[in-house]
Amino acid sequence: MADDGSAQSATVWPLPKFRFEVRWDSAVMHFQEVSGLDVETQRIEYRHADIPGFSVTKMPGLQKVSDVTLKKGVFKSDNRFWDWFNEIKMNTIKRKPVTITLLDEAGAPTMVWTLANAWPSKVSGTDLKSEGNEVAVETIVISHEGLTIANV
Repeated sequence: MADDGSAQSATVWPLPKFRFEVRWDSAVMHFQEVSGLDVETQRIEYRHADIPGFSVTKMPGLQKVSDVTLKKGVFKSDNRFWDWFNEIKMNTIKRKPVTITLLDEAGAPTMVWTLANAWPSKVSGTDLKSEGNEVAVETIVISHEGLTIANV
């Protein structure tokens, strides 16, 4: 008899990535795509002169976080990206915490990525094509000073 999967635990399956929400300040924004949730530890290589082998010692150094790229459809009279970007003055910008939450099938949060002191470093409008039939999509690149991950 074939196994219908009814006896399998619900925790065995990986979460789908298509249901998520993004918050900055108190606003919930809806995006088509989020990328760049990366953290990397730079490596320090060191070799002192009396090591008999021909290799270096590798030690962890500073952490480096990637910029996060968010893409969303263009809506009439929605200029939130541009408004935030236009707040940038010489080394003064309102930095905001940005949270990205992966939701389960029921809409409950399962994982939360929090970007500390986030600010927009680049905003790109949509490309325009007279023969295209795609949705207009704009992009914002967010720089930040740290990424934390929490399981809810």
